[in-house]
Amino acid sequence: MKNLYGIMFLSIFVSCTNQVKEKPIEGKVEREQVTVVTKVPGKIDKIFVAEGDFVHAGDTLAILSIPEVDAKEEQARGALQSADAQYNMAVKGATKGQLLQLQAKVDGLKEQYEFAKKSIGRLEVLLQDSLIPQQKYDETYAKYQGAKNQYLAAQAEMAEARGGARLEQQIMALGQKERALGAVLEVDVAAKEKFLIAPQDMSVETINLRVGELAMAGYPIFNGFLNQSTYFRFTLPENKIGKLQKDGVVEVEIPYLNHRKMKAKIISIKALNSYANIASAYPDFDPQQAVFELKLVPEDVAESKDLLTKTLVVLHAN
Repeated sequence: MKNLYGIMFLSIFVSCTNQVKEKPIEGKVEREQVTVVTKVPGKIDKIFVAEGDFVHAGDTLAILSIPEVDAKEEQARGALQSADAQYNMAVKGATKGQLLQLQAKVDGLKEQYEFAKKSIGRLEVLLQDSLIPQQKYDETYAKYQGAKNQYLAAQAEMAEARGGARLEQQIMALGQKERALGAVLEVDVAAKEKFLIAPQDMSVETINLRVGELAMAGYPIFNGFLNQSTYFRFTLPENKIGKLQKDGVVEVEIPYLNHRKMKAKIISIKALNSYANIASAYPDFDPQQAVFELKLVPEDVAESKDLLTKTLVVLHAN
């Protein structure tokens, strides 16, 4: 009798075992993500979007308050104005008033030079007739040479004033101006970082800070999903990968949408990392089997644009 019960129990167990269905190949609906971060620290001044909004590339997501940039901008523009004036003064030379003073100086020295020149001419005739001593002539000639040299020096000073500073001084002033201009451009670049701009068409998934909170450099303010980037991700052991090939078209099922089915194309089959001599770190798979990740994209992009991210998807491999 005991043997009969044992045979009946074994038959029921084998029958139940044969009725166990193979577990379906399950994956997830995924989308490419994008993160908008800050390049300079500042407080959140305004936020123009909400979680779930769809934005286009170039849209302003938020504005930061960066008072340090405003202060540096005033300093940089003041330095540029000063350097520009120094350069213009070096190029243009003396002012109109300075030129008038130099011209008066040149005219006065010219009169002295002309008078000394006439005087030495008269003394030369008298010296030839021995009407004056040689000493008197030499003294007058020395005054004549002095007046001549002063007049020539004044002319050179006038020419330099009209032509501007020497070339080396002009180059030095130009270098200071370009340095100040570079500081202004640097501040302008930093000022643009006040505006957090959407890099691509995307849907805003999370906003990590609120108005008034401080954002440090590199802090992720917005996280979102790129538009038309839906794909399906599956993880399979090697004993199930043989039927699937890259560029092959398969059918997937979306359980939460009343098991809606759609076609998808396999775009990549990537082997996942192994650990020591264990090929798989997944407890549901044989540790000695390599594990692969499949990435599929829907053939009809419009059909998949409304799928919820991270929802379950089932792969039907023929």
